[in-house]
Amino acid sequence: MSQACEQLKLENQLCFPLYAASRLTTKLYGPLLKPLDITYPQYLVLLVLWEQKEISVKEIGARLFLESNTLTPLLKRLEQKKFIVRMRSTQDERTVIVSLTSRGEKLKDEAETIPLHIHNLFSQSAFEKSELVTFQNNLKKLLEMLQQEIDS
Repeated sequence: MSQACEQLKLENQLCFPLYAASRLTTKLYGPLLKPLDITYPQYLVLLVLWEQKEISVKEIGARLFLESNTLTPLLKRLEQKKFIVRMRSTQDERTVIVSLTSRGEKLKDEAETIPLHIHNLFSQSAFEKSELVTFQNNLKKLLEMLQQEIDS
């Protein structure tokens, strides 16, 4: 088999294990998020809001690496469920500000055990804690590098 054909094998792709691991990790969250009536992408939006309480749509998109055409439907659903409110900024009408409702704030209490549950799943694996920390740091570096590549 030629060198070019070897490079096209699925097992030789950097992107595939990242893609598959992301999908499977997201699947792990499903049963934990179902009682909260939210999806994994909605959970990510809420994580940002639980940190900042009030933030622009643009800033949420930047934090989550999401385009507005992906983010807007997520926000609409969260608003329909009365977890968030969206309003135009008084300083700049082009900017939409997202904030938590009291219901969205209360959901934080219900979600508090999710990170611990996921952490415990990984702790029971073949990974040492230090390996997981290194892996997470390497993924953050990869995200930064990929974003810089896309922005340039």
